[in-house]
Amino acid sequence: MRTFQFDKATDTEQALKAAGAEQAMFLAGGTTLLDLVKLDVMQPERLVDVNRLPLNKIETLSDGRVRIGALVTNTTLARDEHIVEHYPVLSQALLSGATTQLRNKATTAGNVMQRVRCHYFRDNVSPCNKREPGSGCSAIEGDNRSVHAVLGTSEHCIATHPSDMCVAMAAIGATVQVQGPKGEREIDFLDYHLLPGDTPEREHALQPGELITHIVLAAPLADSRSAYLKLRDRASYQFALASSAIIVRLQGDRIAEARIALGGVGTKPWRATEAEQALRGQPATEDSFRRAADVAMQGAKPYRQNAYKIPLAKQAIVRNLQTLTGAVA
Repeated sequence: MRTFQFDKATDTEQALKAAGAEQAMFLAGGTTLLDLVKLDVMQPERLVDVNRLPLNKIETLSDGRVRIGALVTNTTLARDEHIVEHYPVLSQALLSGATTQLRNKATTAGNVMQRVRCHYFRDNVSPCNKREPGSGCSAIEGDNRSVHAVLGTSEHCIATHPSDMCVAMAAIGATVQVQGPKGEREIDFLDYHLLPGDTPEREHALQPGELITHIVLAAPLADSRSAYLKLRDRASYQFALASSAIIVRLQGDRIAEARIALGGVGTKPWRATEAEQALRGQPATEDSFRRAADVAMQGAKPYRQNAYKIPLAKQAIVRNLQTLTGAVA
């Protein structure tokens, strides 16, 4: 049995001071962290309980943005009236993930911090560069059908990022507000999650000792429609094989603006900016949607068992756009 120090913090300063120890981790809902500690995949020397910090509010700012406290639960965020009305893509994404019990416990910051669901990472036996840098990636030649990516991969890791919420936030646009030993700073949401590259053990842009305090959503795109479409093996409690978070604004029968993010196919929440550009000014037709979907998946690299994800992701884009625009197939 491994031992660790357990501290409870009542304010941010106390939490940061307690986390000064090497290998300290912050504990909120624990829906990922505690699982990985039990599996001996994560081995903290100190856990700092932050549940008493005053970070559980959802606030609408004067410029139209929304600031979400790190400890707001997934259920609270998904059911918030302002979120449902102005960010339906986010509410839908949250409600498509996990079970009610897990959503009641999981927090906004914890969702952003959650780690990959690759079985080779979690079994604590197989070679895995995330768990033990330099040991190799078992998934590349192994079982890579469901939770492995075709976008943003490297020779060192091909695991997908598992979050639905983060895909919606990538489409909306957001910043991650953090506080640490060097003070406060903001990280653009699209820069927060890192591609595996040569350092797959580094999954996010946080520095040691930093704590997420808020996620700030960009102001809603005026006169827009949005939706989250998740394709999976079964209809409940399953990670996406491919998903799309899309926000679109029409001008007559043409696409004035579109924001597209993909889940289940990338090593991080994947913003398809080139596909957005391909849609701008185009008629809202299936042909336009298919061309944009092709652009979104340019550069995708399939592996032995997951080549099907490329056409599936294209389908997730086309179907979502058809629903949002009312285009007839």
